[in-house]
Amino acid sequence: MAVYIIAQLKFTRRELYDRYQSHFMGVFRKFRGKLLVADAHPVVLEGEWPRDKVVIMEFPDAAAAQEFQTSPEYQEISVDRKAGAEAIVLTVRGLS
Repeated sequence: MAVYIIAQLKFTRRELYDRYQSHFMGVFRKFRGKLLVADAHPVVLEGEWPRDKVVIMEFPDAAAAQEFQTSPEYQEISVDRKAGAEAIVLTVRGLS
């Protein structure tokens, strides 16, 4: 069953986030994921959303998502993401 990682970001130090972003695809492509959305200008249709960016990644299963999230390569670059943005990060299961 497909699993999705959804990140909602609020930039705090954009230069650090940009450094993370410059390394992200080099790390991400080593795993079995697919980047579906990376939108810094989402349109809020309802309610309040005090964030700056949404990222949605698809993985074939929970093990693949966990492998990416906990990999030494991702952990190394995620230091800049954590320093450059407040994040809410979720893993959700697909319907089939």
